[in-house]
Amino acid sequence: MPADLLKLLPGVEAALRAVAETEILPRFLKVVREHKDDGSTFSEADIAAQEFLTRALERLLHLPTLGEEMSEAAQQAAWAAGLKSERGLWVMDPIDGSTNFLVGLPQFAVSVALLRDGKPVLGVSYLPLAREMFSAVAGQGAWMNGERLPLRPSGHQLSRAVACVDFKRLPPMLAARLVADSPIYSQRNFGSSVLEWCYLAAGRVDAVLHGGQRLWDHAAGSLLVREAGGCAATFREDDFDAADPWRRQVIAALNPDLFVRWRDWLRQHGAR
Repeated sequence: MPADLLKLLPGVEAALRAVAETEILPRFLKVVREHKDDGSTFSEADIAAQEFLTRALERLLHLPTLGEEMSEAAQQAAWAAGLKSERGLWVMDPIDGSTNFLVGLPQFAVSVALLRDGKPVLGVSYLPLAREMFSAVAGQGAWMNGERLPLRPSGHQLSRAVACVDFKRLPPMLAARLVADSPIYSQRNFGSSVLEWCYLAAGRVDAVLHGGQRLWDHAAGSLLVREAGGCAATFREDDFDAADPWRRQVIAALNPDLFVRWRDWLRQHGAR
């Protein structure tokens, strides 16, 4: 399997560069914000990027395709079809960090993963404004623009860690404890789950905490981090891939020793 995935990787990377240059960046700061039923934002750029990627991925490998901007019924149908297919399922997030994109903040990304048996085996995430391509293949490692990840090692001390934390999706008791008596050195939130997975895989941050990511948020990123040597779990599951794929909590760290300290502290203080 690794040989066919490594052969497929350049085509996926090329598709992400092309969609960024053709559909995403020309619309930066030029599109109108719209709202979905759940209150999240999107724009015509999200739709155009998803349609472009669907066609590009179809040319690479004919598979069911699941995208963030599809209807829930279409997503469920694609997921079911992907589980039946030996070759798997494409999962894409055409623009992760849509609010950032719409208001002019440079923290957004486009992401694609190939899942087989419900688990990511190939993941590619691209940060268009930074021109940074993050790629991973199961069992083969992870790279940024061809350089092995992580770019810098992460320490094992929780008190010195910088973590990406999304407070608004955390249990209130845990969020309050993190504010009042945080075990980490500092926290950040960039408004893009995909970008934060990439930063963790690179060693730019040491840990991540999120109360509920969707499938397209974590599919590529979780593979990137684990192939870079990191670890991921949910609030209750040590096996990250065993948790509900549609709404998955995230506890992750690049250093395995730090991961254990981070996970255990969070579970002791309300991550349930």
